Amino acid sequence: MKKIHIKKGDTVYVNAGNDKGKTGKVLEVIPSKDRAIVEGINMVSKHTKPNAKHPQGGIIKQEGTIHVSNLQLIDPVKGGPTRIGHRFEGDRKIRYAKKSGEEIK
Repeated sequence: MKKIHIKKGDTVYVNAGNDKGKTGKVLEVIPSKDRAIVEGINMVSKHTKPNAKHPQGGIIKQEGTIHVSNLQLIDPVKGGPTRIGHRFEGDRKIRYAKKSGEEIK
């Protein structure tokens, strides 16, 4: 399995692409493709047939995937984008923000 620096539920900053400068919450991570789905980022139009959920069918806007290299975690203390480090505290491996040194929950 590949190592990815973000997890589901993290708040991230988009540092490249059409949505550069926006922030959002990670909804899903796809490690096999190095991609993630972020709330409100990379909105795409999907054409759907009528079904029980959407009786009319039509065009639906939904989030597309974005490569994880274009995402940075938001620092819990300073609030800006930061890189992520890993360290061991006892027998636990924790993630921490490189800017502030604060542990990421």
